[in-house]
Amino acid sequence: MKNIVVIGAGTMGNGIAHVFAQNGYHVNLADISENALDKGLATISANLARMIAKGSLTEEQKTATLANIAKFTSISEAVKDAELIVEAATENLELKLDIFRKIDACAPENCILATNTSSISITKIASATQRPGKVIGMHFMNPVPIMKLVEIIKGYSTSKATFDAVFEMSKALGKVPVEVNDYPGFVANRILMPMINEAIETLYNGVAGVEEIDTVMKLGMAHPMGPLQLADFIGLDVCLAILNVMYDGFKNPKYAPNPLLVNMVTAGKLGVKSGEGFYDYSQTRKAETVSERFRR
Repeated sequence: MKNIVVIGAGTMGNGIAHVFAQNGYHVNLADISENALDKGLATISANLARMIAKGSLTEEQKTATLANIAKFTSISEAVKDAELIVEAATENLELKLDIFRKIDACAPENCILATNTSSISITKIASATQRPGKVIGMHFMNPVPIMKLVEIIKGYSTSKATFDAVFEMSKALGKVPVEVNDYPGFVANRILMPMINEAIETLYNGVAGVEEIDTVMKLGMAHPMGPLQLADFIGLDVCLAILNVMYDGFKNPKYAPNPLLVNMVTAGKLGVKSGEGFYDYSQTRKAETVSERFRR
């Protein structure tokens, strides 16, 4: 497989396109927004420039990587010669089902359809297609060019041939693929999101402040980033969506999102992407200043 399509030019989509293109694959990056495509390509270029500054990439490799990416606003045009499609749109079930119906209708019969969903059922997504055996989860971690892990999630009908092809391709990208079965949250978010939710619960109950909670987890548990800082980095709206998927899937109250998280998302305080979450990002994208709402 050399012809790859990535659907969605946002944070995850442009990171996935970057990794494939840098490894010599031809990538069609598709998004309904021309502006999103331009921003995605600018992000890839900036990330490649950082790699050059660190001595891990040459100017020639950057040029070759960017030359491997073509942009499309038409999904049907983007996928007509695809061998693997990776969907990386917003974590919204109806949107993903609509995308998979479209790509199933337009993509070649032998094309594998992968989703970068972080929590939504692969089996449910596959049900929108006529090729459930060729539908699989390919959950990259953020930031994609740096993080090694890829969760490879088998839906109920995913074929062994599909799984093997995607597993081996992930290794060819320099990633470490891990086989996972199709249950809400998979492995990464089934463990991570309850921890983040519990950190929010701890703040909500007044046990400790934002910096104190993050410091305990960084210094006491050797986490590189505290859970509230990590939630801001992921996006509080994404955290809420994943928790809702898990709560709906398991019907277990331990996955119910904390009311503070719900209120923050409702108020548009989504973390880094909105400029404020548990920390204030108006001056820097680093978590250096606690949001005024949570200052003690």
